[in-house]
Amino acid sequence: MKAIIAEKPSVAREIAQLLGVHEKKDGYLCGNGYCVTWALGHLIALGMPEDYGIRGFNKASLPIFPKPFILTPKKLKKTKGYEPDPLALKQLNTIKQVISQCSSIIVATDAGREGELIFRYIYHYLQCNKPFERLWISSLTEKAIQDGFKNLQPGDTFDGLYQAAKARSEADWLVGINATQALTIAGNQDVYSLGRVQTPTLALICQRFLQHQNFTKQKYFQIQLNHRKEYTNFTSVSLLQWEEKKQAEQIQKSIEREGRAFVEDVSVKTVQEQSPLLFDLTELQKEANRKFGLSADEVLQTAQTLYEKQFITYPRTSSKYIPEDVWTDIPELVRILNQTEPFKAAITHLKFGNFNKRIVNDLKVTDHHGLLITTKTPSALCTTEKAIYEMIAYRLLESLSHTCTKQVTQIQIKVHHYEFQIKGSKILNQGWRAIKGILTDNENSDNKNEVLTELPEFKTGDELKISKTELLEKVTQPPTLYTEADLLSAMENAGRSIENKEEQKALSNIGIGTPATRASIIETLLSRNYIIRKSKTLIPTDKGLQVYNLVKDKKIANVQMTAEWEIALDRIERGGLNKTQFINDIQHYTAEITSELLSLHIPQENIPQLKCPKCQQHNVIIKDKIVKCPDEQCNWILFRTICGVQISIKDLTLLLTQNKTSLIKNMKSKNGKKFDAYLLLKDDFSTSFEFSKH
Repeated sequence: MKAIIAEKPSVAREIAQLLGVHEKKDGYLCGNGYCVTWALGHLIALGMPEDYGIRGFNKASLPIFPKPFILTPKKLKKTKGYEPDPLALKQLNTIKQVISQCSSIIVATDAGREGELIFRYIYHYLQCNKPFERLWISSLTEKAIQDGFKNLQPGDTFDGLYQAAKARSEADWLVGINATQALTIAGNQDVYSLGRVQTPTLALICQRFLQHQNFTKQKYFQIQLNHRKEYTNFTSVSLLQWEEKKQAEQIQKSIEREGRAFVEDVSVKTVQEQSPLLFDLTELQKEANRKFGLSADEVLQTAQTLYEKQFITYPRTSSKYIPEDVWTDIPELVRILNQTEPFKAAITHLKFGNFNKRIVNDLKVTDHHGLLITTKTPSALCTTEKAIYEMIAYRLLESLSHTCTKQVTQIQIKVHHYEFQIKGSKILNQGWRAIKGILTDNENSDNKNEVLTELPEFKTGDELKISKTELLEKVTQPPTLYTEADLLSAMENAGRSIENKEEQKALSNIGIGTPATRASIIETLLSRNYIIRKSKTLIPTDKGLQVYNLVKDKKIANVQMTAEWEIALDRIERGGLNKTQFINDIQHYTAEITSELLSLHIPQENIPQLKCPKCQQHNVIIKDKIVKCPDEQCNWILFRTICGVQISIKDLTLLLTQNKTSLIKNMKSKNGKKFDAYLLLKDDFSTSFEFSKH
């Protein structure tokens, strides 16, 4: 009997059905020589400080360096701290029971760094020593699973992947726990959360926001000329910009008096615009954010659902290429798309037997190849799933098309000694742009302001009449606030923001975080109330800016350091760096940042001394999210955010001294309706609303 451990119940059921395993048990399926069970994501995690006997936030305990790290079942945050998740405990017992019945294990968790970690942590926590093999697949179609079972790989083939995953997990714990506790102690118990990737990402958002806020707009003027030649109207714009309106107006008048310009230079180039590569996860998230306003996390969750429904390949990929052996499957994928709307019209532009092979590159395929559809035709998709599926399908068709050929014309003309420029371009061969009928696509174009303008023929010395002149008043623009698409690009290319040119070159293609984790980092910053979504942009809150100002010059916010860690983790995975050496370096780094953060002085807002209403013995602890009695026996607690409004210090004082707040406005009910009410402290020390008589 062999045990198969999948990452989720849905995947386990697919595998069980394919293997003829039909007997249902509590938490697993059995039959045909297999027991198929599942994790529920991360069932096992690294222990919290209290698991090492360290309770509360204590300066003397820092930095905390567990030796060794303790593995514990997943925990849920409760009022009194963390408690084991009963669902996780139940499923762990099921996995233990399944393994005890079997002679060996087949690992079927997601084929990536986190999937490997999920299994290995369970394996080590259960102190299992049974042999295991690895199912490594890039999609959940019947064929992919069957091929995967024919080519099961020895478990130790992925030891490097596990070591990198373990190193990432331990490094995040060391930096996150110690930095969070150190800054919280410096902030007199007002809890601040810091992290290895989270804090440099917050720094990127805050830097861009402050650049935008502090930008001073400046007016400038350009002159535009209107012309007509061979029945075609077109314009030229001055190369010079003038700060003084009066000066620009004088020049405009002299040009009007002249009434004609002469062609100085003619440049006509044929430009080949390569077809785009396949989507990797980050590129898919960026494109979906631009087109549909979807968050990075929404795109990841949607792609994961499509993967589990067997409609697309594994989404957490960082490659835009496919290996040579997958190329033979591509014609079949195109034939399947040709049977469904809306792809038929697009496929008429493709030539079977003459596909562009640019996406084939064995050397540029990482754990998984670029995103592809599968041979399973989708049905019953929700709007978001349909949009993401179509993006992936269209991108495949675009990548198989040939280059788009354009003729780009640039004309330099002169009036007196002032130079003007005329630009134009026309499509000679649509190539890949014919797939969606897009003649200009600013996301893929080198020139973001490109407009297709066909111009008449010019030659040097030609005279051009000026039919009209216009004075254009323009304003310099600040750096734009980050959208999620822009932030993902900044995280992906964080190495480019480093000022030292040598270091920048070394880290040019290294980002912070991985395609699989960047969405969760953004969601973490949102949940910590460090940033908010405003329209399509991400902007820091006052709390986020406060944290940034505290740590902006500290190592914890250093983008370069985080990017270098990503290189180190990659080297561990490939066997080029010892995990122990990496963790030793992280401990040294952690000791430095802990010391830096503990030395900070954080001014406190005027927080009143208020007695606990229940025990009347202790002053309550007032934090950003909660107010509570420090006495565990009393255990009185009040959440500060009620119906979407944070209770102010003033109203908190009124509530605990006079049992009633002032009128709190714009609270929001469960059905989204706004209301105003007083908050009352009842005899049992819980709260209720009192509504205004009006």
